[in-house]
Amino acid sequence: MEQWTVGCLCVLLLLLGSAWMPAADCLAQESGSQVSGQANSQAQNPPPPATPPSLPEAGQESGSRPKASQTSGQQENPIAKVETSIHNQVNKAMNLPAEWFLGAYVPSSRHLQTLTVEERGDVYVRQTYLTGASYLKRLFAAGIDQVRGVPYEWGGGWSGYGKRFGSWYGQFIIQNTLTSVGDAALHYEPRYDLCRCTGFWPRTRHAMLRNFITYDKTEARTRPQIPLYVAAFSAGALATTWKPDNQSPWRNGAYATLGQAGYGAISTWLQEFALDIGHKLSRKKAQR
Repeated sequence: MEQWTVGCLCVLLLLLGSAWMPAADCLAQESGSQVSGQANSQAQNPPPPATPPSLPEAGQESGSRPKASQTSGQQENPIAKVETSIHNQVNKAMNLPAEWFLGAYVPSSRHLQTLTVEERGDVYVRQTYLTGASYLKRLFAAGIDQVRGVPYEWGGGWSGYGKRFGSWYGQFIIQNTLTSVGDAALHYEPRYDLCRCTGFWPRTRHAMLRNFITYDKTEARTRPQIPLYVAAFSAGALATTWKPDNQSPWRNGAYATLGQAGYGAISTWLQEFALDIGHKLSRKKAQR
């Protein structure tokens, strides 16, 4: 039960954590401002008798006007603060560079060009350490393992979840490192190129194929993604060295290869359509 609870909480926190924490800060600030406003109003001199109670002095703060109509407004104000904070966080996320979510990619309006060694190093760092999707995928996978309770020896709770996340991310670092080395040795293209075609199904076909083929140094001829799948198998086999359940390296490597074929296709599909989804969400929000 504890493993199920923590696993589900981890997945939910990924979706709500970035928006709720600033919202909570806004509630705290609102509460603090109301208390300080009441203290300031008590410390000030009372208004002259000739001044109507509904018309306070010009120098008096707005927080010291105890109107009945404002009491209900103050009760609704924290809710408005929460909604505003959530919208602001969504706007900030959508204004982040696309590379933060997609990794290094080539827009459909640009032609592929052969990368230098320095450029390949930059792509490797971005894809491995500076892409938000890389962390989210491993956090989600760790949550699934937490719910399943595997490996059993790692237990439940946040300690077990941290071990599972570290295992997944360590395996990813090994795989991406080996893939980058293999791509550089064979002069393969490491980036994802958005399809120059139009239409849902042509773009979907392009995204699925790019999980299995890539371009060579000509940036025109396609080749099988041999480094990618060799790296996936090797990373899965090496991951058994720190797992406590004594799995077979061959079996774990085979599972990792199948995972790359399945989840990798989903990942490239999301890369292909992520910008379109973001634009539609922006238009819907602008219409409100």
